[in-house]
Amino acid sequence: MPMSSARPGSPAAASAGEAPARPPSLVTRLFWTGVTGASIAFWYGPPAFAGTGVVLVAVLARHLDRPRRLRRRVRRIARHHAETLALRRRQERFEDAYGNLIEDGWQRECDYFLDRTVLPQLGSRDADLFARERPRMLALIEDEAAAIDLPDEDEAPEDGIDYERFCAGLLARAGWRTHRTPPSGDQGADIVAEREGLRLIVQCKRLGRPVGNAAVQEAAAALRYWEGDRAAVVSNADFTSAARRLAAATGVILLHHGDLEDLEIAPD
Repeated sequence: MPMSSARPGSPAAASAGEAPARPPSLVTRLFWTGVTGASIAFWYGPPAFAGTGVVLVAVLARHLDRPRRLRRRVRRIARHHAETLALRRRQERFEDAYGNLIEDGWQRECDYFLDRTVLPQLGSRDADLFARERPRMLALIEDEAAAIDLPDEDEAPEDGIDYERFCAGLLARAGWRTHRTPPSGDQGADIVAEREGLRLIVQCKRLGRPVGNAAVQEAAAALRYWEGDRAAVVSNADFTSAARRLAAATGVILLHHGDLEDLEIAPD
């Protein structure tokens, strides 16, 4: 049996073998409105004919306004998640070694957010508009993310050692007792932080590209070496999909340094 090619989160993928609900067509609505109005007008005369005309115009106007109402709902959902989207936008857009702005990761993030968060909330009633309105919906997500004024990323030092101090300071503000490991022989740990009996082993990565698998592997190894309870990789950048999969398998926490000031972690 051929596999479905429907996007995750799309109405076609909502439930196997079940067609999404579709609104009555415009022609059907106008037809039955006209038939009902004509029947009433037969008894009540010209005023009822005039009322039927008004109702027909209202039905037509409401139908033509469906795309705008759909976009308004999309904007409302995106605005609810705007701060997270803004952070992901910052993380997923970077300049390569040639000065080119690379946005592939951010575009994938917008598609993922639209398919997994927005479309399920919209339901299937307007499913006939989704394909046609998709570029506009993605543009709305971009607009809401770009409108958020995030703290200046330049506050995070570019030097690796200074970045470790910066992250340690943020943890201290959140109530963690921190000490930085020696520059050599740290076995993958940059900071050891403790609070309420929990020991967190932290590796810091200040990069201009997504953080890969190696950082997660090192943090997992450092967890055992430093006899910690949890391990985390902290970065200004995003994490590759491979790093995220490995982190999920090993229990390593992936964080942006902006998460550190109010970091709460439960024991594993």
